Amino acid sequence: MAVFIRLPTLLGVWGALVLLLNLVQADAVDDLAAKALTNVYAILDGTQSDGATHTTCTRDKLIIRREWGNFTTAERTDYIKAVLCIQSKPTKYSTSVMPGARNRYDDFVGVHINQTMSIHNTANFLSWHRYFTWQYEQALRNECGYTGAQPYWGWNKYSNPMTSPIFDGSDTSMGGNGEKVQHAGSAVGGGGVVVPAGQGGGCVRTGPFKDMQVNLGPVSPSTSVSIPRNPQQNGYGYNPRCLRRDVSDYFTTQYLRTQDVANLITSSSSIADFQGKMQTDTRQAFGVHSAGHFTIWGDPGGDFYTSPGDPAFWLHHGMIDRTWWIWQNQQPSSRVVTIAGGTSMFGGAQGKLTDIVDLGVVGQRYQIRDLVSTTAGPFCYVYA
Repeated sequence: MAVFIRLPTLLGVWGALVLLLNLVQADAVDDLAAKALTNVYAILDGTQSDGATHTTCTRDKLIIRREWGNFTTAERTDYIKAVLCIQSKPTKYSTSVMPGARNRYDDFVGVHINQTMSIHNTANFLSWHRYFTWQYEQALRNECGYTGAQPYWGWNKYSNPMTSPIFDGSDTSMGGNGEKVQHAGSAVGGGGVVVPAGQGGGCVRTGPFKDMQVNLGPVSPSTSVSIPRNPQQNGYGYNPRCLRRDVSDYFTTQYLRTQDVANLITSSSSIADFQGKMQTDTRQAFGVHSAGHFTIWGDPGGDFYTSPGDPAFWLHHGMIDRTWWIWQNQQPSSRVVTIAGGTSMFGGAQGKLTDIVDLGVVGQRYQIRDLVSTTAGPFCYVYA
């Protein structure tokens, strides 16, 4: 209970009241997050160091990201409006580069497709996706008037994701499951694990994204449901189709539980260990990264190239980022300014803190060292 005694001094009265109203949802991961938040405030106060250069972020400027279930109805509505808005804005891609892009939302999907092989199982995996998610949050705020923060999906809060406020199909959700279609499940992971079909697989027909059109991809879909092929092998062509999902509890009940997330944080002694466990994708086990994506599944969620094409992607990667943030700030002096791994999915040169992250039409260029602390570089946010 000590976590709730400290929160008023950390988040302010309003933030503390919101979390107290959700007391029943507190768990071991939240306790670790509270410790991380205490350390971040000490860093901003100058009584502790994470090794990063903090120049513009202060307590009064912090944006606090919260779990979707802790958003009010009005906050969820505002976020959804902003997502629908960004989907109505014109693309910044030229037709010669990304001919299938039709709107600003597609720009983010296109960037992810283009860089997929150099941002997964790499030294920049965590920092790249942190910056990518933040730039999406900035687009919602700067281009669509959104005033809130990027929410995250607390995987461990919902053993049955279909009844969660994220996938329940209500007007304040990320939309419901896909329509039920008969299919054979799919082989996923390095060990070719066959995951049984869920209760969906077809087009999403409920919630605010029931009429959403997916334009890019697929490139490498992991589903036995028949998906229209893209006219270009690289997935850049125009391929209009419905948003499909096959949400199930297969992964949430085995790999996304509180003990799974907490153990990832507490048992990982190095960044290589942490990100390796997070991205595990084998017959023996699935890390939280793959498990979250495959919980959504469908098209484009089941294709790791085009997965940002599902609006739930951003809540999933919000939680990926939160989990890294929690791990980092258990021991910030040794865990924040550190990376490990190569520069491509299959190895490549050793990654360096001076390597450039370039998001093209959706962001600027930064060195990785500028993107490892959520209160340094371009960032100024924390997690509750």
